Amino acid sequence: MGIQRDVRLGLKLVRDVTASRKAQRLLNGRLSKREPLPRNHFKIAVYFADGDVNLYQMRQWYKPLAKLAETWPVLVLSRSGAGALPLIDESPIPVAYVRRVVDLERVLAEQDIRIVFYVNQNTRNFQMMRYGRRWHVFINHGESDKMYMVTNQIKAYDYAFVAGDAAIARLDKVLWDYDFDKRAIAIGRPQADYYSGATPFARDGRQVVLYAPTWEGDRPAAAYGSIASHGVALVTALLASGRHRVIYRPHPRSGVVSSEYGAANKAIIAAIATANARDASARHIYDASPGLGWQLSAADVAIVDISAMVYDRLASGKALMVTRPVDPESQIDSSGYLSDCEWLHVERAGSILTVLDDLSHDSEAQDRLNVWVERYFGDTGPGVATNRFHAAVAHLMHEWERFDASHPQAVSLEVVEPAIDAPADEITDVEKP
Repeated sequence: MGIQRDVRLGLKLVRDVTASRKAQRLLNGRLSKREPLPRNHFKIAVYFADGDVNLYQMRQWYKPLAKLAETWPVLVLSRSGAGALPLIDESPIPVAYVRRVVDLERVLAEQDIRIVFYVNQNTRNFQMMRYGRRWHVFINHGESDKMYMVTNQIKAYDYAFVAGDAAIARLDKVLWDYDFDKRAIAIGRPQADYYSGATPFARDGRQVVLYAPTWEGDRPAAAYGSIASHGVALVTALLASGRHRVIYRPHPRSGVVSSEYGAANKAIIAAIATANARDASARHIYDASPGLGWQLSAADVAIVDISAMVYDRLASGKALMVTRPVDPESQIDSSGYLSDCEWLHVERAGSILTVLDDLSHDSEAQDRLNVWVERYFGDTGPGVATNRFHAAVAHLMHEWERFDASHPQAVSLEVVEPAIDAPADEITDVEKP
């Protein structure tokens, strides 16, 4: 058994190295054809140290950042070749590949970066945070009540852009001696202003159900994923009803830890294909697309796990259910929306048709939802969150000017390359997500 495992690991290592070197060659080709970045042009940087597996964290910010760049030019700083390659191809804003610290230093010397955004808590963030004379701002990759959202790491940043009152109340429970009035700036959910895209089906009377589960998690406290517990039963029932259309959008990391979870995910994907083959008019969708927008606006009801998807959907103000984790060690923040949400317990997953019928006639559930939308995001009118986002950036730009005028330029520190930098001929993700 041990020998077989070692052989599998060895083969995986060979495949990873081969794929890495191929990707590096592709990346080098992309970089060689690009014009140099204009000097002294960019005012804002988005620091991303992860590979392609966590690219979803950047994708949801593409449209808000592209709009912001019309006023303050924005540049993505990608530390990982595996992340830089797709970013260069798909990002609407320019990307600088800064694998080594000296590469990062060069870009900072050539540009006028005043604000640095961070979408996650990758440990390599601290390589960027060593540079002063700029604001380091945590913008996160979503709003949720997961334990990830109440980390003391937020104190490491100069500011945090949060969604609203609920986020501030959540953080206030765990952060000591933190100046919320100054450092936590509520901007709502600017991504919700860009919920768009072509819907790949026409309305035909079917109730459209978005099922968007998260991955299985890497520890019991974060075991929020429902694919193996709820997913197969509820999707099977919906596919068989003849009056529902399923949009299945699993987390891209589903199955990376648990083979059982991965098998359940594949079973659902196969069941959708079979249902469409049986009835082409059903138009059920397995959605692995990078963009999130039309899925939230097209769905009559969404069934999601405890994750940022709860709050992506909440911002739309439309019907929502949350799967109740089956692992008793899963940590659930029962003080926010999850204290009053519409739970889908595992024993009712197979009876999802009845559950949805009851929900569609429950006016009190919609009233409760409206209250929580306001608490989490404030005014969700068109363009309001985008305006708040831009106003927060304008405030920090003004503060930058004020502090820059009162603090003489410091002498630059000598650059010392840390051992964490990868060999030049390989794409390597040092930190695992």
